[in-house]
Amino acid sequence: MMARIYVASSWRNPHQPNVEVLRAHGHEVYDFRNPFNGVKGFAWSEIDPDWQTWSAARYRELLTTHPIAARGFLSDLRGMQWADTCVLVLPCGRSAHLEAGWFCGQGKRTIILTRDGEEPELMALLATDICISVDEVLNVVRPYGRFSQAAE
Repeated sequence: MMARIYVASSWRNPHQPNVEVLRAHGHEVYDFRNPFNGVKGFAWSEIDPDWQTWSAARYRELLTTHPIAARGFLSDLRGMQWADTCVLVLPCGRSAHLEAGWFCGQGKRTIILTRDGEEPELMALLATDICISVDEVLNVVRPYGRFSQAAE
């Protein structure tokens, strides 16, 4: 059985698109850059090109009230609920770590894809697997699916 995978990472991560190989191996993949709903992935600049100058109060206000933020959040949350596996592709930001933490808390498989040069994190032990290559990720998800091995 193939996995339903949520890829958590960053727009700034040049390695994130490399996980497309998961699709090539038959897995279903939610990609925040190209969500299932056909709407391009969320970016703060859609709300305000000067988003980096916001005060904390302005950030909170727009996060909780702006329809573009709501659309992006719901799209990603639905992808998370749909998936049985999270692949956290490092380096990434706070949102991706929150997403991976949500997967851990839900008891869903959480894989961290790291590489040389990443700062070690103790709480990575919450993840079910820590991989250092996409090939390792493929080996980890190969026997995993929506149902346990015992049920197959």
